[in-house]
Amino acid sequence: MKSIVIIGCGNVGLAYLKKLCMTDINVDISLIDEDEERLEGEILDLEQSLVYRNSNISLKIGDYSDCDNADIVVITAGVPQSTKDRISDLDKANEIVVDITNKLRDTSFKGIGLVACNPLDVITELIAHYTDYPYNKVIGTGTMLDTARLKSLISKKIKVKPNDINVYVLGEHGNSQFVAWSNANIGLENLNRFLSTDEKEELEYETRHMGGVIVKHKGYTSDGVASCLLELTLCILNDLKKVYPVSNYNTTYDVYLSTPCIIGKNGIEKVINIKLTSDEEEKLEESSEVISEALDKILPKELY
Repeated sequence: MKSIVIIGCGNVGLAYLKKLCMTDINVDISLIDEDEERLEGEILDLEQSLVYRNSNISLKIGDYSDCDNADIVVITAGVPQSTKDRISDLDKANEIVVDITNKLRDTSFKGIGLVACNPLDVITELIAHYTDYPYNKVIGTGTMLDTARLKSLISKKIKVKPNDINVYVLGEHGNSQFVAWSNANIGLENLNRFLSTDEKEELEYETRHMGGVIVKHKGYTSDGVASCLLELTLCILNDLKKVYPVSNYNTTYDVYLSTPCIIGKNGIEKVINIKLTSDEEEKLEESSEVISEALDKILPKELY
């Protein structure tokens, strides 16, 4: 039986849990959160919802010892998302990460760590650093979410199914992200044939600010990133070898940022080095600098 531990069962953690419960997988799920009374109610509610699915999913309130034999540990604990720059939440987020990683280091966990906490790229690198886990086994959802948002927007605009649109948002999961339009296509046709320069700029702007729009209306974001976590989970458990733009350690820029990667049972199986234009390369470097500057506030270079 596969085993998953979810650390942090707020809006994102619970959304991910509920999506897991709607899949046909055999898995033990342990939940770690400070509010165990609320978790007890969530588990009872979900267990009853699983009755008519003939589900083989087992749920329980867990602790860090459950990480010992876990295949995947999903970290969604963090500060609530605001409409401000994600980097502004870094100090408080780091305190939470230090507490979590101190406890993780006391376990014998050897599986894959999935991270969905903001500021995403910085936190993913901090987790990799504090735990000393291999880079291929610490993966942030990164611009996988932004890419989904962009595909949804393009789909509505040009009336094509999102899965038939091949495009990636790269770099930071934040304000310095950018779209690799030079590699974007539908079939073998470049998206330039479908979208004007103004339309592309508008779509990129909407994608960059979509999280803030959702927070403004709903109060938080949850389902989009939960779907990304679910997809990565299925890729790992079933060794699917799918390609997604996730936050991974970039050897060129020495930071975590998002580029396309093949995801399988070993986590990041391969980083795909796509050819970018000189302008896109410059944007990727600028994005790396934003992440690096934020990281330096917490972890100066001389310490790692």
